[in-house]
Amino acid sequence: MKIKLFFTLILIFTCSGLYAQTLVKGGVFESGSGIKLENVFVRDMTNKQVTLTDKNGRFTINTETGHLLLFTLPGYIADTLYVVDLTQKHVELKNQPIQLREVSVVSTRTQSFDPHKEYPEVYEKAKVYPMSPSTWFSREGRMARRLKKYFQSEQEERQIDKIFTRAYVGSIVPLKGQELEDFMTLYRPSYKFIIGNNSESLAVYINDSYKKYKALPPEKRTLAKLDSTANH
Repeated sequence: MKIKLFFTLILIFTCSGLYAQTLVKGGVFESGSGIKLENVFVRDMTNKQVTLTDKNGRFTINTETGHLLLFTLPGYIADTLYVVDLTQKHVELKNQPIQLREVSVVSTRTQSFDPHKEYPEVYEKAKVYPMSPSTWFSREGRMARRLKKYFQSEQEERQIDKIFTRAYVGSIVPLKGQELEDFMTLYRPSYKFIIGNNSESLAVYINDSYKKYKALPPEKRTLAKLDSTANH
């Protein structure tokens, strides 16, 4: 009996050690400034594992040597990391120029995206069972719930992009190029507004926003780092 227990324990520790070896940790920072970047979406392009960075820019992901990791965050140029070993990783993302950022975000979001189909394991791990405390407090469970919120936000942003388009906004206000992009970012409507109003209400909102835009001093019409939903 003791021998059987001994080998069982050995097997457990061996398996846990092997599993731990597949976990890669690291941090993601803004290139140049060293600012820690939160909510960077990290995806293993080989095994499809996903995670998000925390408020300190840290991430942990289940991967293997030879895999390719993709790091994406709106406003930054996406970057990849080829996993050559399982040591701590340091990743830096470069700021993306506003015009390129808008094109990149829209082109990405216009692609079909069904997180329930692409990441069913996230939704399964996000479930909380009253009689299973581990589902409340486990690292995997907490991360799955963060990812679930992230996917929900991404779907909402894509819905806004489908309606609040350059072509539509440009047909209402006499702005083009960078001015149009700045205006659309400054006065981007919320998801709640989009689903709660019709096209006529949206047109009124755009016209009212344009009056506010024209009333701004010229230096306030150009973009800094803004929370695009803060106005609504």
